[in-house]
Amino acid sequence: MVGTSGTTPEDVIAVARADARVELSAAAVDALAAAREVVEALAAKPEPVYGVSTGFGALASRHISPELRVQLQRNIVRSHAAGMGPRVEREVVRALMFLRLKTLASGHTGVRPEVAQTMADVLNAGITPVVHEYGSLGCSGDLAPLSHCALTLMGEGEAEGPDGTVRPAGELLAAHGITPVELHEKEGLALLNGTDGMLGMLVLALADLRNLYLSADITAALSLEALLGSDRVLAPELHAIRPHPGQGASAENMLRVLAGSGLTGRHAGNTGEAPRVQDAYSVRCAPQVNGAGRDTLAYASVVAGRELASAVDNPVVLPDGRVESNGNFHGAPVAYVLDFLAIVAADLGSISERRTDRLLDRNRSHGLPPFLAEDAGVDSGLMIAQYTQAALVSEMKRLAVPASADSIPSSAMQEDHVSMGWSAARKLRTAVTGLARIVAVELYAATRAVELRAAQGLTPAPASLAAIEALRAAGVRGPGPDRFLAPDLAGADAFVREGKLVAAVERVTGPLA
Repeated sequence: MVGTSGTTPEDVIAVARADARVELSAAAVDALAAAREVVEALAAKPEPVYGVSTGFGALASRHISPELRVQLQRNIVRSHAAGMGPRVEREVVRALMFLRLKTLASGHTGVRPEVAQTMADVLNAGITPVVHEYGSLGCSGDLAPLSHCALTLMGEGEAEGPDGTVRPAGELLAAHGITPVELHEKEGLALLNGTDGMLGMLVLALADLRNLYLSADITAALSLEALLGSDRVLAPELHAIRPHPGQGASAENMLRVLAGSGLTGRHAGNTGEAPRVQDAYSVRCAPQVNGAGRDTLAYASVVAGRELASAVDNPVVLPDGRVESNGNFHGAPVAYVLDFLAIVAADLGSISERRTDRLLDRNRSHGLPPFLAEDAGVDSGLMIAQYTQAALVSEMKRLAVPASADSIPSSAMQEDHVSMGWSAARKLRTAVTGLARIVAVELYAATRAVELRAAQGLTPAPASLAAIEALRAAGVRGPGPDRFLAPDLAGADAFVREGKLVAAVERVTGPLA
């Protein structure tokens, strides 16, 4: 149900990923109708009102006569649907359409109820406009992406049907009994002028990153265990004296995963080494790094919540009947946290790769075979899995360069400072995909190493054994001679991304923080 308030991240994810049905609430229909009355009253007056009876952007100085206003709104959609490049993912397009509908339903945009209902009908029919990678500067909203969506409402352009086939949008609307809309005053502009694309990608990324941070706590614990590390550094009293909430949560998660382990605290072990006083930073400081990222997620969630509670358009219809121009379409608040998340994701990937490398190096792994190979020299083990992981980490570091630090003026210098928030969101999606693969490689190495320790007569933690059992049940194989490795790595990636690692461990530990 889309109303005048209360949209949650869970709503966005349900519509974007699970095709949840969308309905306009009675309050939303009333708010739409009331705001439309204001716009129509202004349209009847001789004074120019931006977006109602004027051109757009740098062309706003021209007053548009009533007989040209339908053409004006149609033209802004057609001309702004200027995207290029690969298609944007279906879940992103559904998220941005749902979020635009949420703003329309707020009653601050002035569109007719039938325009909002058509957007809901398109979503419910499983019709997904073809949106392209490039075309948004994250200011004046995600203009080209939203324009391609508005074009579908008009029955123009191309869209993907529920069967995955791309067809002319008009054909798809007709096949589902949906009448294309004819846009009236302000409606074309209202469909385009929002931060919905970057916000949708932020909401989706936050959900994915929460799973990956939990997974990273688990893999860090498995690596600590495999390296015969000390779990004393996870003691609550140590983290209480540096009270970052994310750090404390990560340490607690790792401690719960390691409960009952016979491998931790064996610094001397059976390896004949001199006792170690401390573990390497990548092992000992995992809660600090994972936790700092968790705190960043928490801040980004606050920003996402504020944006979900916003009505982003220009001009807006205010409760007192005024229609005012504003700058709320500027994507800076969202762009900054999208970039921030790319930075912490890169660092999480970096520390994960360092632990993997340590597991594979016989000089630092405290008794594990070189590259975790069965017959080192004849077998190369996981040597090149770490190469793949390192390549991913290197790309993550490039993706961590902020997009929001850039700005290219547009629209004849009327729009002379832009956020590049869409670009920040697109590179974050790539970073999230890369991070899942990085964590998966560490999981693959750590589980193999723990199994090798078990073969040495040591007893892993029950949660570790549960993770290993579930991973093997998913078809990802354990120690043995060299084999075609890519399918195992792909299987580990899916196991992490789909939340199966967290689910397997939580069956032993209970819900992790």
